[in-house]
Amino acid sequence: MKRVLSALALAALAGCTRGTAAPPAQGPAPDAAQRQSSDPFPSTYRPLASRPTLIRGGTVMTAAGQVIPNGEVLMVDGRIAAVGTALQAPADAVVLDATGRFVTPGVIDTHSHLGVYASPGVQAHSDGNEATSPNTAEVWAEHSVWPHDPGFTRALEGGVTSMQILPGSANLFGGRSVTLKNVPSRTAQGMKFPGAPYGLKMACGENPKRVYGQRGGPATRMGNVAGFRSAWIRAQDYRRRMDAAGNRGGTSGDAGGGGGGGGSAPTRDLELETLAGVLRGEILVHNHCYRGDEMAQMIDIAREFGYRIRSFHHGVEAYKVRDLMARDSISGSLWADWGGFKMEALDFTRANVAMLHQAGGIAVVHSDDPTGIQKLNQEAAKALQAGREMGMEISDNDALRWITANAAWALGIHQQVGTLEAGKHADVVIWSHNPFSVYARADQVFIDGALLYDRMNPNRQPRTDFEVGLFPAEAVR
Repeated sequence: MKRVLSALALAALAGCTRGTAAPPAQGPAPDAAQRQSSDPFPSTYRPLASRPTLIRGGTVMTAAGQVIPNGEVLMVDGRIAAVGTALQAPADAVVLDATGRFVTPGVIDTHSHLGVYASPGVQAHSDGNEATSPNTAEVWAEHSVWPHDPGFTRALEGGVTSMQILPGSANLFGGRSVTLKNVPSRTAQGMKFPGAPYGLKMACGENPKRVYGQRGGPATRMGNVAGFRSAWIRAQDYRRRMDAAGNRGGTSGDAGGGGGGGGSAPTRDLELETLAGVLRGEILVHNHCYRGDEMAQMIDIAREFGYRIRSFHHGVEAYKVRDLMARDSISGSLWADWGGFKMEALDFTRANVAMLHQAGGIAVVHSDDPTGIQKLNQEAAKALQAGREMGMEISDNDALRWITANAAWALGIHQQVGTLEAGKHADVVIWSHNPFSVYARADQVFIDGALLYDRMNPNRQPRTDFEVGLFPAEAVR
C-alpha cells in the first residue's frame, strides 16, 4: 500500500467529481468568466473528489466577524454550505470531531516565489527574475512555475490553500503574477485559481537601480520614476489605439481583427498588453516598495496615469504612510518583523502591520520566503503581539484576516475564499491549538471540500513527483 500520494495520483482524482464587511471594491474588473475566456493559458484546475463533511465541536473563527465556540462548519459539493451550531448534515456526511481545536479559513499568501525559485535552490531553478531589461512586463510567472516544487506541499502542511506567485524584484516591471490553488498537479494551469485576476509586479527602490545601474540604467531613484512614467505613457497610447480599433488584446489571433472600431490597431505587444490591462482595471498592481516616501511617489504616479495600486509589498515603512494607504484602499502585504537588512529596510518597527490595521488600512502578512510560508499563522501572531504591546486592541479574529480575508481581497479572490461563509469555496483548516499559538499545527487542510492533508494519516500527506522519485522507498511503504 502506498504511503504517500504523488502529484500524478492526486491529479488523477481531479476528474472524478466536483462535487465583517470585506474591504472596499477597487475599480471595475471583468467577471471570472470573462477573464477565463480571454486568457490564452486558462486554468484547467478541477477540485478533487470530496464527500459532504461536517466539522463540529471546535472553536470556529470565521474571519468574517464571528467566533463560534463549539461551532460547526458544513461542506457540501466543494462549498461551505453552512456555519453555525446544530447544523443539519446529509445522512452520508463525514463527521469530524474538532473538540478542543480551532477551525479557520485556509491561509492565503499574497507574496510567494514557490515554483519559480523552486527547491532545491540551485541555479537551474532560478526562474523568477527575467533580469534582461528594466521593463519585462511581457513575462508571466506561471510560465516558470514548476508544480513539483516540494515547497508547495510544505506550505500545505502549514495550512496554505492559495498563494500568489510573483516574479522577482530586479525590474521596474517584473511581469505578471499568477494565483494558484495549493493542489498537486502536473502543470501550473492545473493549479491556477479559476478566474483570479492577474497581478503586475512592480518594484521601486534599491533593487532595480542595483541591477541595472551598470547596464545602462536606471541607476538612481529618479531614473526609476522616469522609467515608470515613460512606460505608462506608451501604455496609454497603446490602450487608446487598441480600444479605438475595437480590440482589447489579450487573446490569440490578429491584433488588427477588432470588432467594428474606428481605426487600425497597433501590432500586438505583450509588454504593453499587460500594462494596458492595468489601465483597464483588469490586472492588479502589486508594488514592491520599502520606504514611505517612495510609496507616496508611487501613489502619485498611479494617480497621474489613472490606475490603482492593489498592494504595497514588504512596505517596511508602511506605518509612515498608513493614512495614505487607508485613504486609497491600498493593502499592505507586509512582514511581521523583517527589517534592517539593507538601507531601505533600516527604519522598521515590529508594530508595522498593527499600525496599518489601526489606521483603517487593509493589513496583510505575507511570506516572500519558502520557510516563512509554512508558518504564516505564527508570523501573524508576532505582528498581533507587537500591536498589543503598543496598547492596540486587536482581536484574534481581526488578526486572522491578515492571512485570510484581507489577503484574498489583495488578490481579487475575496468573493470566493478568505472567510468561512456559506457559498464560498470550502478551503478550511483545522488547527491543533489556537492558530496564534506557537504550538499550533494544521491537523487537516481542505481545499474545495477535499481533504488534501491530514497530519494523522500518512496516506493524506502528499509528496510531489520530484520527492517520490528522490525517495522511492518512501512511496512503497
